[in-house]
Amino acid sequence: MFRTYDLSGIWDFSMAQMAKGTFPTAFDDTIALPGTTSLAKKGAPNPNREAGFLTDAYAFEGQAWFRKEICIDPELFDTDMGMLPIKLTLERTRMTTLWINGRLVGSCNSLCTPHVYDITDFVTKPLVEILVLVENTGYPTKGGHLTSPDTQSNWNGITGQMTLEVFPEVYVDHVQAYPDPEHKNVTLTMQLHGASTASFSATGSVVEDNEEDTIPLFQAQLTADENGMASVTIPLDEAYYEWSEYHPALYYLFYTIDEADCGSVSFGMRRFCAEGSRFTINGQPTMLRGKHDGLIFPRTGYAPTDVNEWLRVLSIAKSYGINHYRFHTCCPPDAAFTAADVLGIYMEPELPFWGTIAAPGEEGYNEAEQNYLIELGDKMLDTFGNHPSFVMFSLGNELWGSPERLGEILRHYKERDSRHLYTQGCNNFQHFPLMVPEDDYYVGVRLSKERLLRGSFGMCDAPLGHVQTERPSTMHQYDDVIFPKQTEGEGASDTEEIEIQYGTGVKKVQVSKTAGGLIPTKPVVTHEIGQYEVYPDFREIDKYTGPLKARNFEIFRFRLGAKGMLRQADKFFRCSGALAAACYKEEIEAAMRSQYIAGFQLLDLQDFSGQGTALVGMLDAFMDSKGLISPEEWRMFCSDCVLLAQFPSYVLITGEMFVAKVSMRTVLPQSGTAEWMLVRENGDTLGKGTFPVQAESGLTEIGSIFCRMPEELQRPERVHLILSLTDTDVCNAYDLMLYPAIAMPELESRAELCITEDLDTALAALADGKKTVFLPRETAESIPGFYCTDFWCYPMFRDICNWMKKPVAVGTMGLCIQDDHPALAEFPTQEYSTPQWYDIVTAADCTILDDTPSEFTPIVQMIDNFERNHKLGIVWEAKVGSGSLLVCTSRLSEIATRPEVRWLAKSLLDYAASDRFSPAQSVTAQQLQKWFRKGE
Repeated sequence: MFRTYDLSGIWDFSMAQMAKGTFPTAFDDTIALPGTTSLAKKGAPNPNREAGFLTDAYAFEGQAWFRKEICIDPELFDTDMGMLPIKLTLERTRMTTLWINGRLVGSCNSLCTPHVYDITDFVTKPLVEILVLVENTGYPTKGGHLTSPDTQSNWNGITGQMTLEVFPEVYVDHVQAYPDPEHKNVTLTMQLHGASTASFSATGSVVEDNEEDTIPLFQAQLTADENGMASVTIPLDEAYYEWSEYHPALYYLFYTIDEADCGSVSFGMRRFCAEGSRFTINGQPTMLRGKHDGLIFPRTGYAPTDVNEWLRVLSIAKSYGINHYRFHTCCPPDAAFTAADVLGIYMEPELPFWGTIAAPGEEGYNEAEQNYLIELGDKMLDTFGNHPSFVMFSLGNELWGSPERLGEILRHYKERDSRHLYTQGCNNFQHFPLMVPEDDYYVGVRLSKERLLRGSFGMCDAPLGHVQTERPSTMHQYDDVIFPKQTEGEGASDTEEIEIQYGTGVKKVQVSKTAGGLIPTKPVVTHEIGQYEVYPDFREIDKYTGPLKARNFEIFRFRLGAKGMLRQADKFFRCSGALAAACYKEEIEAAMRSQYIAGFQLLDLQDFSGQGTALVGMLDAFMDSKGLISPEEWRMFCSDCVLLAQFPSYVLITGEMFVAKVSMRTVLPQSGTAEWMLVRENGDTLGKGTFPVQAESGLTEIGSIFCRMPEELQRPERVHLILSLTDTDVCNAYDLMLYPAIAMPELESRAELCITEDLDTALAALADGKKTVFLPRETAESIPGFYCTDFWCYPMFRDICNWMKKPVAVGTMGLCIQDDHPALAEFPTQEYSTPQWYDIVTAADCTILDDTPSEFTPIVQMIDNFERNHKLGIVWEAKVGSGSLLVCTSRLSEIATRPEVRWLAKSLLDYAASDRFSPAQSVTAQQLQKWFRKGE
């Protein structure tokens, strides 16, 4: 007699704003559900043009009313008992209030889990009128990324399954599966309704890699305790399979109660544990390669509740080597966990909270909000806890408050549900990190103010990271940050001995007591790594066909056009994207190179469409590739097996010995042969070799490369270092630049060529019609040279830094180079930033050339952010009167020891002295004085 009624379809609809406790009696509109008011274009169009996030074209906050009548089979009414038990479920919505046949049933305010109403006592006849009020204001907590316009928008509506379920007199619900891999069984707990005892039978199957095995019929008698809870333990030894990212074996059990009620439960046999400094799955060490997720779905404005869409999204992430999702201040719908179960993705949902958790009696203590959050966490555990993919749980993002109170909340959850690992939050206490005893793992960006665990930071969180402040290299790792070594001058009293997990065992190490901050004793996950911004791709605007519109992109496009550089937009996008991809490679490899890093969480593989518009992804907000890097290229450094080279510089000199250490970071043990090759641009091999590989899980050094660079090169050229593991698709590659050793050219005038650092000298030479190379030591209107692309997005962190009275970031986004220009003929380069430019850019001032014609394009241009849109020149040329001017604002004489600097200087001077030097555009002497004479 169990029956389900699907309530999806057309509902009566009203946006009347009613006094509390009242409801509209007339409805003059309809709406299709599941859906949102914005998706249905209800209400007034939104005229706003938001610059910091996507614009909801029909943004609406307030009361939305939905009404529907449904006829229930009369046979479901018992003449003696009345209506059989009946429940109404709204899977994904906002705060709801329910009336049945005009009678108030109650309210529900869960932001993450289904709203379930028992309406048995309210259904007295087959024809049932359902009236639902949905409100998206006045939440018990701010809601984090669940309700923010920065992510999926603060939509109003009902977006998941909508059902009426009729149950027999005796039935069970709240079925929880507790796998016991050690004893190869599963215990089911459940709430028994309508009786104190009942018969129970179950059968089903387990599916692994499209192979199915049958679970034998199991029968038992249920006996409820005083709370109505009953349990059974089902042996699975005849069909036992474990769940992991490699073999996501799923069990599907179908049960009956007293041969009347029926239902199903799915689960996986897995043990996800924190052991020493690493995570293990079923005893096998693993490394989390994670991404942040804020439930950004621009086509609808809300997270999908169908499994196929989540299979699509998670499969894309997995193709980029991702095996872990961290949901920032949000929890996805059940469909996401189901898809992750199938694909083998480790999920970490989070309470929708970003703030302070104070203890009772402390300032800021909010008892009602804390009680709401704790209860919401209980519901999340009960609703999604059976999913084997649900392995980790976080209390929120960047929390502050009472460590003791956070520990109490963690104890509550751990006592309630032992199937998951728990942490107090992600990046809690920021500059003052700590762990509480109840933490199973640590997620953060630093272990003290100076002990940094990622490569990039906003200026408000300075110091900046190594990717932002150091010459590109492959040497960085975090092991010495996690366990600081004893420094010279420290005695035994300044250090302490601690025991850490090492390989498959443990070892004792001496660490510095004076390092300050946290010495972690549990797995460390690096938080929100990356955040390297890419210039907008304005072709993306047309993809926003749903309720969310990219009016921010339109604003940025207009600004760039107003500065006369719209024709460069595509190149800005490509060049900034290439630099961002290189920065992500260096960032991820630093984590891979660290034995004691248990995982990382990217921010992000995809764009974040809000918080100032943070286009930090290699994929756009739709999870579509931007064409900047392929999944295969990304997996070279982000996969379960990665070959890593360590060498101090990407810039080599002819005749020197190239030395590199080669390591392997692997999840599964590997054996075989690794190969290395150094290949010239023309395909010639400079050197090659092999290493035998016998690597256990973790980081293993497998060999060293020694290769003498040729001496006969006449000009610089690119060299490729290629690593591979034979008979596999495991490979990695590094592009190096090889320079013949030359002396620094004399930066002094010669014949008809004036070379000067002095503005007046340059102006005089130009007035005489001379060719002039101007190397200014200072500029009046400029932006400092900065190699790395901007962190997150300039406007958001500019505002934060101003509020905190801290220095603002440089805010540029890498080089845009005329790589075929004759001024660079002897300095081979791509059109984007590569390591050979690091010292040149760092020693440069980027001239602000906004008052030049739109056709005026610097030879080496720094891309500015989409808010300022300065035209920034490092190397540029112009006619000044009858003279020809070549400007390089990098202080080359200060960095003349670098081989790449010598070749750039040679290339520029040779060009300036040649007949090819004939600038097409002009500037005036007055402009030069404005740009380069301070005080004018």
